[in-house]
Amino acid sequence: MTVFLLPALGENVAAGVVARVLVRVGETLAKDQGVVELETDKATVEVPSTVAGVVRSIAIKPGDRVQAGALVLEVDGDAGVAVTAPAAPAVPAARSHAAPAAVAPLPEPVADVPSPLRVSVPAQGRGPIAPASPRVRRLAREIGVDVLAVDGNGPEGRITQHDVKSHAARAFSALVASAGSHAPSASRDLPDLSRWGAVERQPMSSVRRATAVHLAQAWATVPQVTQADKADITELEAVRKRLAPDVEAQGGKLTMTAILVKVLAAAVRQFPQFNACVDMAAEQVVFRQYVNVGVAVETDRGLLVPVVKDADRKGLGAIAVEVQALAVKARDRKLSLDEMSGGGISISNLGGIGGTHFTPIVNWPEVAILGVSRGAMEPVYRNGAFEPRLMLPLSLSYDHRLIDGADGIRFLRWISETLEAPHRLALIS
Repeated sequence: MTVFLLPALGENVAAGVVARVLVRVGETLAKDQGVVELETDKATVEVPSTVAGVVRSIAIKPGDRVQAGALVLEVDGDAGVAVTAPAAPAVPAARSHAAPAAVAPLPEPVADVPSPLRVSVPAQGRGPIAPASPRVRRLAREIGVDVLAVDGNGPEGRITQHDVKSHAARAFSALVASAGSHAPSASRDLPDLSRWGAVERQPMSSVRRATAVHLAQAWATVPQVTQADKADITELEAVRKRLAPDVEAQGGKLTMTAILVKVLAAAVRQFPQFNACVDMAAEQVVFRQYVNVGVAVETDRGLLVPVVKDADRKGLGAIAVEVQALAVKARDRKLSLDEMSGGGISISNLGGIGGTHFTPIVNWPEVAILGVSRGAMEPVYRNGAFEPRLMLPLSLSYDHRLIDGADGIRFLRWISETLEAPHRLALIS
């Protein structure tokens, strides 16, 4: 018998709500076959199986909220891996214990696997050299397990690949449970509002719940400052309209958001602290060597932030096509977790709705976010007279632990001056 545990779901995603179970008891399950459809805090994803065999039991049902590491199902028989729990080995009494149930192979390691998996706690009764083959040691290194912390259930207490995987699964489940129990509360308890009249309660969507918790944590964690400026985009708007048909021929739409993604990607190359993050535990500043720009998209479920990867390496047309495609996928609930992960700085454009300025909240662990409001014609004094100019309001929020006010306004002025000189777009494309 083999069990399948819910694998890690993605960056900052620890749990999801079961939308559909895609298999039934008695069904023959193949590797990579979809097992369950989960609505996570970021997207709806289908989780594939890493085991094969006949489904013996299913531990989840639609509506359940399950965390990474939770039991999903049990199968009898599995092509390519052991299907039965190993018998208890003949070992000295000090080392004897019940053999754990077999578990499915873990997914490939994630780069930011939390450090508790690497804590070295030597098993009792064993010296500093763990009885394990080179292949087992290599597996332990790849998935971030200290082989000295693993109890062996092979002949004469030797550590097997199954032992390493079982240890990692237990450690990961405990880590997720511990993190969930310390999640910050997004609000205080409400008073009884029904004392003053009728009320109606509606459950939060997964996206809205995640947004509430994440932004409350970001607000509490990041000391934020917002600075405002305006960019004269009169010439830029003329250029945008002239180039729009060429971009439409490529399958995209040349919006101000697409232009700002390109400008922002170039800006963080000039000001690398805006593409960094703060590691207070290690007392370090971590500078990203890549440029990924998140773009906030309004959907019927709440705000989603797909990410344009390597935006500094892409031309304006390619960015316009990608921004439009990501926005459509966000509204159609087709974004993958990978498409919403890895951002280094974000844009929130409310210009299509209105407003003059606002204070966007930094999307931790990023350190800055650019807010954009609606452009409007204003009288601007130029060359000894007032002229009607199209002015674009910009709002930059940033983490004051890393970015000082002078750096913030320099960054914002660089963006404004680039928008005011459309020929500079050609230089950064």
